[in-house]
Amino acid sequence: MASLSLSSSILPMLMVVLMCSHVRGEQGSYHKINIHSLLPTKVCSSFEESASLNFTRLKVTHRHGPCAPLHSHPTPLHEQILEEDQSRVDSLHRRIAAAATSAKLDRQRNSQVGSKIPVRPGSSVSTGNYVVTVGFGTPKRDQTVIFDTGSDITWIQCQPCVAYCYEQRDPIFNPSASSTYANISCSSTDCSDLDTSGCSSSTCLYGVQYGDNSFSIGFFARDTLTLSPTDVIPKFPFGCGERNRGLFGKAAGLMGLGRGKVSLVTQTYQKYGGVFAYCLPPTSSSTGYLTFGAGYPSSNVKFTPMLTDASTPTFYYLSLMAISVAGQRLPISAKVFNDAGTIIDSGTVITRLPPTAYSALRSAFRQAMSSYKTASALSILDTCYDFTGHSTVSIPTVALQFSGGVTMELDLSGTLYFGSQSQVCLAFAANGDDSDVGILGNVQQKTFNVVYDVSKKVIGFGPGGC
Repeated sequence: MASLSLSSSILPMLMVVLMCSHVRGEQGSYHKINIHSLLPTKVCSSFEESASLNFTRLKVTHRHGPCAPLHSHPTPLHEQILEEDQSRVDSLHRRIAAAATSAKLDRQRNSQVGSKIPVRPGSSVSTGNYVVTVGFGTPKRDQTVIFDTGSDITWIQCQPCVAYCYEQRDPIFNPSASSTYANISCSSTDCSDLDTSGCSSSTCLYGVQYGDNSFSIGFFARDTLTLSPTDVIPKFPFGCGERNRGLFGKAAGLMGLGRGKVSLVTQTYQKYGGVFAYCLPPTSSSTGYLTFGAGYPSSNVKFTPMLTDASTPTFYYLSLMAISVAGQRLPISAKVFNDAGTIIDSGTVITRLPPTAYSALRSAFRQAMSSYKTASALSILDTCYDFTGHSTVSIPTVALQFSGGVTMELDLSGTLYFGSQSQVCLAFAANGDDSDVGILGNVQQKTFNVVYDVSKKVIGFGPGGC
């Protein structure tokens, strides 16, 4: 069976928090922090939910942290986390470049013969490390899944495992025990909506393969999806994987939140209006949330236009216009960002910038941090500091400016990647070329209420979401 090719990513477990104040000095704006607040903790600090909520809110956890139901396996090294993140980014860039090339060839063919050949990407993206728990089937069986805005299909492991399944925390879903499970026919339009599909005795098959050679293959089916006791989605299309292999951290599978036809966002459009929101917690030892529908906290959310690239319809594009450090806008031409384009992705760890933009950011950040001892690079992160012996440090603020007048002043946990007290790094990296698409990664999204409204074609950011 043909398959998509995706790349894998694991999120950093240890990130900077929180006991920090925001101060403004002569040289601009800084975070002043107690260095001891950077130290990791093994205790879960849950996000407090209001008892008056009138909408469904799923708890979001980092799969390697103490709050996660999957927290039982060794935490990967930072080098592994960042190397796998680079793999995901490389796969994203290959997919986008291949899709653009295919679209160009299609236009040439159309002008010659008047026919249109469907564009299907030759690769796709891997999964991130934030998880939620939902129910599949009747009676429902809880499954902890990774949610990913860079993927469309939702899939879980299913019995019987033909040849192999990877180890997961929850019992593997048994479709024969669900009274509402039904396979999808090959002749169904749902089957043709898949990027990659096959047939077995007129039953639709799906297949996804990731950049690290992880994969899932099985039946494309429908069953009841339960988000909460009062939020139930009947006949939800998903992949029931009987051949699965990969480093999914004991998660049962993946929840696809992309913009494609088979994604959860599209399939529930009538119910939720194409609206969902999440807040990624500041550290792996705290929790965030994922919501569906218009009931998200909205008092301080500012919206920027959601852009579309027809050749890669899964992804959410937005227009990054400028970057500021310590309150000072960097001298980067808007053309640098416009030529590359930018997507927002829940599964990429570190934000990637065009090299010209990253060089300006790095230079300004290093200048503002010149009083601190530098440290060796940590994998793809080349601007690191040794805070050994310091009780407090002052970190310049970093702000991203998007079209529509939206400024995203990053939380401290969205500015630094904490390897250890002797190796704390600027959490940005450069792409290989100015033409490569930029990516707003999940580190920079931390603590923001990030809102996706497909119907209005906007993406919102609200600080202090969790």
